[in-house]
Amino acid sequence: MPYKDPEKRKEYERKRRLKNREKIKQYHKEYSKTPQRKKSFKISSWKRQGVLCFDWNLLHELYIKTTHCEFCNCELYGIGNNKKCMDHNHTITDKFNVRGILCQLCNIKDVLQ
Repeated sequence: MPYKDPEKRKEYERKRRLKNREKIKQYHKEYSKTPQRKKSFKISSWKRQGVLCFDWNLLHELYIKTTHCEFCNCELYGIGNNKKCMDHNHTITDKFNVRGILCQLCNIKDVLQ
């Protein structure tokens, strides 16, 4: 402990946190742009939504390579109504419940039900 006095210790810890905050911000800024981070974030969001899969890497590869909606065949841009959506069955009956990769409009209409 650098300081036994509680006030000096508090001030020391505050300065140390401020100094490290910039390093941590810079690290997160650089790391968030990596393809591995984007892949990890996408897979974890699918898991939270209830998507089941036996090979997450294969599913992510399929998701990345898909350029058109599997129902209406419109081109998927990634923004607005042409945003890619992973359509999945919400009843847990299989180990794989993905029905297809659709545009946002088809996903909202639930066309593959």
